[in-house]
Amino acid sequence: MKVASIDVGSYSCRLSIADFSKSFRIIYEEGNITALATGLKENGYLQEEPMEETLRTIKKYIQVAKQYGAERIVLIGTEALRRAKNSQEFLKRVKDETGLELKVISPDEEGSLAFLAVAFSLRPEGKFCIIDQGGGSTEFVCGKGTEVEYLKSLPVGIVNLTEEFIQSDPPKPYELESLKNFLDELIKDVVRPCDVLVGLGGTITTISAIKNNVFPYQGSLVHGSKLTLEDIMFWLETLSSMKAEDRVKTFPHIEPKRAKVIIPGLMIFYRAMLLFGKREIVVSDWGIKEGVLIREYLSLGLG
Repeated sequence: MKVASIDVGSYSCRLSIADFSKSFRIIYEEGNITALATGLKENGYLQEEPMEETLRTIKKYIQVAKQYGAERIVLIGTEALRRAKNSQEFLKRVKDETGLELKVISPDEEGSLAFLAVAFSLRPEGKFCIIDQGGGSTEFVCGKGTEVEYLKSLPVGIVNLTEEFIQSDPPKPYELESLKNFLDELIKDVVRPCDVLVGLGGTITTISAIKNNVFPYQGSLVHGSKLTLEDIMFWLETLSSMKAEDRVKTFPHIEPKRAKVIIPGLMIFYRAMLLFGKREIVVSDWGIKEGVLIREYLSLGLG
């Protein structure tokens, strides 16, 4: 049996296909930046161009999933679709044009799925906390084994933080300082004791790819890698001193659209590592789309 999941995020839209026939095995993955949440913070509505691009990407992913023989395709949406005043309009367009329902999941379900993906694939020892940094929200989930003990979703991600704090290219020192102070106030309330810190999302996987010279990107070479606090500080300082276009020219690992928003992502991990008192973070390429597939796999009694 083959199952596909499509994660329609605030910044990226991603596909995973798994084969359940012998054991749990990811057989295909793809991701594209569609920036669905662009402009959402300013006026509360999804904009036409990002909606069109996201819908085109969803259609393409459905076609790919069918070509791979997927018997079931699960579509999930997150923060942008939770917040937008016109999200129902977009959900209807997806249903009308694909025949499939795009389910908007709660922050708690989003965090639980990401936690399950990390627990199932990396099996961290002792208590661990994941930081799932996305386009419109960031989930902090702590627990042991596959049991979630604490979950908090913060309504901040790389899109809305960039729109609110980063007006200059490269960012001015006062913009970075304002962003840092804002994040510290939020993150200090979610800090919990843990043995291992795990980072998810395009920012931290991109930084791992640069450090380990993974180009073109291969998730399997990034998944389970580690970054030190010094790594995060170095790349925050290096990239924030460059214009967005120069980040791409110098480091082709960074997608052009991600180059504009990577600084707030790095700042989230930098401040979180300091506040959690960790000098190392494990990088997970697996997230909620894999969590959806693992949940399906376990629900069939196969795990």
